[in-house]
Amino acid sequence: MQYRMIGTDPKTRREVSVLSLGTMHFGTATDEATSFAILDRYVAAGGTFIDTADNYAAWTGSQGGESEELLGRWRRSRGMGEEIVIATKLGARPLAPGASFTYNAEGLSCRVIRESSERSRDRLGMDRLDLLYAHIEDPAVPMAETVAAFAALVAEGSVGLLGVSNHWAWRVERARGLAAAAGLPGYEVLQYKHSYLRPRTDLPSGFSPDGMPGMLGGDLLSYLRAEPQLTMVVYSPLLKGGYVRQDKRNPAEFAEFDRPGTPVRRLAALQEVAKDADATVNQVVLAWMIGGEVPVIPLIGASSVAQLDESLAAVDLELTAKQRARLDSAR
Repeated sequence: MQYRMIGTDPKTRREVSVLSLGTMHFGTATDEATSFAILDRYVAAGGTFIDTADNYAAWTGSQGGESEELLGRWRRSRGMGEEIVIATKLGARPLAPGASFTYNAEGLSCRVIRESSERSRDRLGMDRLDLLYAHIEDPAVPMAETVAAFAALVAEGSVGLLGVSNHWAWRVERARGLAAAAGLPGYEVLQYKHSYLRPRTDLPSGFSPDGMPGMLGGDLLSYLRAEPQLTMVVYSPLLKGGYVRQDKRNPAEFAEFDRPGTPVRRLAALQEVAKDADATVNQVVLAWMIGGEVPVIPLIGASSVAQLDESLAAVDLELTAKQRARLDSAR
């Protein structure tokens, strides 16, 4: 396993593995025994960075919390402590069971941030959340209120690092500017959707009718180059199995990447490099991300130990300059 540091303050920064494990379906679609086996294998391989959210899995008809609860049971049963960094998110939990977070989310008010973070700590069995994200935007709440509420949790010691997900880049920068001007801790970890296929930016998304604040695009890549102390974690790097299985290619999801000719050319490049590197297509995608000019931390999902093992092997895959150029030049 390889590792990198996230955060800048010596009191809160943490070293984490370059491959993060997502637990969105743990405790629901992925049963407890399988979830525990995947978690155990991840830790045995040196993995230290686990991701969840307070609204996982609200789409099953609840308000979420199942993933955090399972992680809490796993931590207690394994005696896990600070050696594992657990990131969770708040702001997108639906206000009623089964409701859509898009129109009925808890939001990012001071009250919600405090109450939801307390519930997450209880479910996870943690005195301090290692990393807490603002999951989605809340334009109805003044940004200064959200910034101050997150910073208060850090000051109390109930949260370590702060992160932000699925926000427009300008809102991230404005929030960080407000925090800096007030001498408060701000967002240091960003989480966005990203993969090898290049996204379109002209389509509406579940997060905003104006486009895709949840997609990692050129604006955020430029931002990361200018602010290298920030960490980017990327979700759905393998498009939920869509690179290798036609039946996993959700039409709506793949439409996000349907630039003229792009999927065909970039998928062909992946196949060529995978064959040349004696690796799987999924491993090439992950290695391309980990070793890129702007390095990111892929957040992978797994519904079996075998799936996890395939992804873990990508950490040791070093693409040659020629292979990387072939991938980067495909348009």
